[in-house]
Amino acid sequence: QVQLVESGGGSVQSGGSLRLSCAASGSIFSIRTMGWYRQAPGKQREFIAFRTSGGSTNYADSVKGRFTISRDNAKNTVDLQMNSLKPEDTAVYYCNARAIPITTQKPSDYWGQGTQVTVSS
Repeated sequence: QVQLVESGGGSVQSGGSLRLSCAASGSIFSIRTMGWYRQAPGKQREFIAFRTSGGSTNYADSVKGRFTISRDNAKNTVDLQMNSLKPEDTAVYYCNARAIPITTQKPSDYWGQGTQVTVSS
């Protein structure tokens, strides 16, 4: 119903920057919220940030001041600009969307396959 594809992951040194992108496609009526989560080995998936279609944002305390989320509603894309990266930011980053498919007409959560971000000290 809804497909998400992430890009932009890679390896950087501590203090460096990286920009992740996510594009949504499919039989979508609307996307209420787009955001990012991450998961390190042996740990639970962690919320990072989201942005609603109306422009409201929310960030996890661990990334406030360092990460910035942006969204293009017309293109169904969301980006995550990551600055001042730390080794503890190393994880697989997943794009998330709360979307209303045309077929169901009710919101559901959808996930991308994830992209690896590795920060070396």
